[in-house]
Amino acid sequence: MDAYLDNSATTRCLECVTEKMVHVMRTDYGNPSSLHKKGVEAEHYIKEAKAFFAENLKVQEKELYFTSGGTESNNLAVMGAALANQRAGKHLITTAIEHPSVLNVMKYLETCGFRVTYLPVDKNGIVSLDALRDAVSQETILLSVMYVNNEIGSVQPIKEIAQTVRMQNPRVLFHVDAIQAYGKYRIYPKKEGIDLLSVSGHKIHGPKGIGLLYVSEKAKIRPILFGGEQQKGIRSGTENVPGTAGIAEAAKECYRDLEEKTDRMYRLKEKLITGAERLDGVTVNGRTGRDSAPHIVSLSFAGVRSEVLLHALEEKGIYVSAGSACSSNKPSVSQTLQGIGLEKGLLGSTLRFSLSFETTEEEIAYCLEGLKEVLPMLRKYVRR
Repeated sequence: MDAYLDNSATTRCLECVTEKMVHVMRTDYGNPSSLHKKGVEAEHYIKEAKAFFAENLKVQEKELYFTSGGTESNNLAVMGAALANQRAGKHLITTAIEHPSVLNVMKYLETCGFRVTYLPVDKNGIVSLDALRDAVSQETILLSVMYVNNEIGSVQPIKEIAQTVRMQNPRVLFHVDAIQAYGKYRIYPKKEGIDLLSVSGHKIHGPKGIGLLYVSEKAKIRPILFGGEQQKGIRSGTENVPGTAGIAEAAKECYRDLEEKTDRMYRLKEKLITGAERLDGVTVNGRTGRDSAPHIVSLSFAGVRSEVLLHALEEKGIYVSAGSACSSNKPSVSQTLQGIGLEKGLLGSTLRFSLSFETTEEEIAYCLEGLKEVLPMLRKYVRR
């Protein structure tokens, strides 16, 4: 059998999603900017998706923009907000364990004259509110923090972070990368003090190439793409109608019986962690209970290189990840693992196991059995 445990990298598209997308591509294929009937039919899917997400997030439809995915949503939020508000100040704040689609934008903005503060995190990947309080100044214009860390599953205290920064400077815009959180938590940006929120379709059993960005009506951002002025000029380009229909369909399914789905993932996560801890030389990184994400487990395996173990598991049909899928093809050491202070010897011996509501008990059991078989064998060949 196979065990697909790399759902934080991407998820399998739901059948209802693919069926809807095929219908749009084959039947309602018009350009939504066209004035004729085919264009109106296509535009209907965009309006329908906006209505769903507005209700789901408790925001206004005019505050929602569809993008090409999580990376573009994060880029548009961070760069767009920085450029639009630089007259008020050029200080930005983020954390040391953000996704590359935020960190690399911050690094670019530093070359443009912005000053960036990278907040440290504790051993569980949680931001210090005291450090945040000290970092905020009257020059600060933007704070960007991920809701759920994509490598170790730490969950940030978003509402408390928003309150802390606003007490220091109420003008600071708060961007939240919710790409690993959306579909696992009920998120209400206005209630939680979030000004900008990023979502990705392929992390929630939707298609690749589609994302969502919430921009509060009070937040000022500049476009980073220029073209035909679609989506009020904030995100130009012909809308991805099949993708938009697909991400909405996927989100509807994720939020149907959400609590039941997350409870089940937490039970499977506990089973995976309990089984892994029985094996020699295994360390669990970050929090493991319900104060962590329901779908992400980070495990370090002493004496075994992560790439070697990954491929040994792959030969058994067990699919996991050596960190973030967006950077795992590079030899660089994980900034998240360094950020939580993981001991040096384990930095290159860590794998991420990530679940979805489709994950089965049989897959977890098969994965544990695979680990039990391959770990002793691989350790035999470690150079001493």
